[in-house]
Amino acid sequence: MTTLTTATTLDVPGARLHYELRGSGPLVVLVAAPMDATSFAPLADLLATDHTVLTTDPRGINRSTVDHPDRDSTPVDRAADLAALIRHVDAGPATVLGSSGGAVSLLALVERAPELVTTAIVHEPPLDELLPDHADLFDRTEQMITTYLTGDTRAAWLQFMAIGNLAIPDEVFELVFGTPREGQAAADEHFQFAHMIRHTVRFRPDVDALLAAPTRLVVGIGEESTGQLCDRTSRALAGLLGIEPTLFPGDHIGYAEQPDAFAVRLRETMGA
Repeated sequence: MTTLTTATTLDVPGARLHYELRGSGPLVVLVAAPMDATSFAPLADLLATDHTVLTTDPRGINRSTVDHPDRDSTPVDRAADLAALIRHVDAGPATVLGSSGGAVSLLALVERAPELVTTAIVHEPPLDELLPDHADLFDRTEQMITTYLTGDTRAAWLQFMAIGNLAIPDEVFELVFGTPREGQAAADEHFQFAHMIRHTVRFRPDVDALLAAPTRLVVGIGEESTGQLCDRTSRALAGLLGIEPTLFPGDHIGYAEQPDAFAVRLRETMGA
């Protein structure tokens, strides 16, 4: 069942953010990067029965436009955007689920505005900086970006899969990544490779600031993500924070592929 959704925009320095609100009750924010609000819609509907749910497109992606498309989007930029949104809707502080690049944005938010976040559920952040082989990962990431910018999008996605240790059937890869994208999808893909990935994977959390914050910290990992890069980075982060990871249904995008099961685990985690 689809919940009534209110969609509008908020002007912030350098960008106009598209955001959506559903339901009523305590505020829950669902955020990713580069994935947009659409990927959270089924999960948001499930949570909106007893929560106010805020979702958003990260700056530079889909409906969140930027003043200068040739400038990079950093986790600190996106954290400032989240802080502005939470303050604007005036329903916080919030429980925030951040996944993938959105998890990195969430860490930057807790470091800079912990009063806005009661519980931070950091789901599979690609924090390459925390791994012993980070120099090699950085080199491979730069090669991937160069490959993409030369126009070979298919090869760039193959490199992306290899770096992340992600395995998908050949026919699925060809269907999704085998041919160039068009329109907004092409623009979003370009922004991701050219202006988001580098700063996201090179972000190093301020562990002291995170531990000093009043925010409850949860590190989430997909039950099906074993051996993948974000499984490794998430476990490294949990180790630095001195906490055990919490397993969630599915893999890196379990919130989109298994929203019903994910919602059950998320509710358990929020109520713990």
